[in-house]
Amino acid sequence: MVTLAEVAQHAGVSASTVSYVLSGKRSISAGTRQRVEQSIRELGYHPNAGARALAGKRSNIIALMIPLRTDLYVPVMMEIAIAVATTARTHGYDVLLLTGEEGPDAVRRVTGSGLADAMILMDVELEDERLPLLRGTDQPSVLIGLPADTGGLTCVDLDWSATGALCGEHLAGLGHRDIAVIGEAPAVYERHTGFAERTLDGLRSAARETGVRLLHRPCEGGYDAMALTLARVFDERPGTTGFVVQNESAVEPLLALLRQQGRAVPEDVSVVAICPDQVAVQASVRLTSVAIPAQEMGRRAVERLVAKLDGRGGDEVVLLAPELTRRASSGPAPAAD
Repeated sequence: MVTLAEVAQHAGVSASTVSYVLSGKRSISAGTRQRVEQSIRELGYHPNAGARALAGKRSNIIALMIPLRTDLYVPVMMEIAIAVATTARTHGYDVLLLTGEEGPDAVRRVTGSGLADAMILMDVELEDERLPLLRGTDQPSVLIGLPADTGGLTCVDLDWSATGALCGEHLAGLGHRDIAVIGEAPAVYERHTGFAERTLDGLRSAARETGVRLLHRPCEGGYDAMALTLARVFDERPGTTGFVVQNESAVEPLLALLRQQGRAVPEDVSVVAICPDQVAVQASVRLTSVAIPAQEMGRRAVERLVAKLDGRGGDEVVLLAPELTRRASSGPAPAAD
């Protein structure tokens, strides 16, 4: 890797002169500046992020805080992260991934280090502990997620409340009167993660408006956990004919268990999922679903962040409208015996 000293030697100037050319903090003659810039190009010199930060220049790095928790569906998180990285690259930025569950400490590390020009935060909770720090810094940031209070923040997300309502209204419109929601792992609700809480709010709102009975049961996912959850559902609500699933790891176990119990989908039971299209179309029964627009969420977050970096954007909330695709898993409620 080429060093600043090597650039100075190549250009026939001192290291401090090269530093002043890079920082713009002192007036340098046009001839000297041209020699230094030519040496930089010929040698392929790239000042490191720390040096640029010290010089008051941009690092051209965006920090992406994406806690990789075992109770969330990592492929969706990574699809968003890839969209962030590819979009950032088109704007001349690289992405620094912070995958630990550090909370406010991660924000302090980024704002205090100068390693990144701006931040994108994921896995947003309704009362997220990171938010006071974001509101207290001049460093631009965007949330992929929606906290309870969006004041002073820029947020991009799927409209999860509308998503829940759309699923509930679809099943109610097909005549289902008892609907069970197979949710994320219990820890997701214990953290009051925004997307899960808002989906549930939308489902409950739709249930009230349509006169449907709604039962929500968190589930760890996997066959054994789903078997216990399904048994509880039918014990509590034997007449359940509609399911909304917001847990990708529970989708196939649910379908398998319904088959084993002799409950045909969609003749006896209808299933609607909130999941990536790939999960919906590759399931053993092609699922009616609301897709998660992961790529669009990542792209829009970067575009809002770059606008803020360029002084063109203020705080705003961007909610993407959900779209329900009807496939083979939902149909009219069975006639009452």
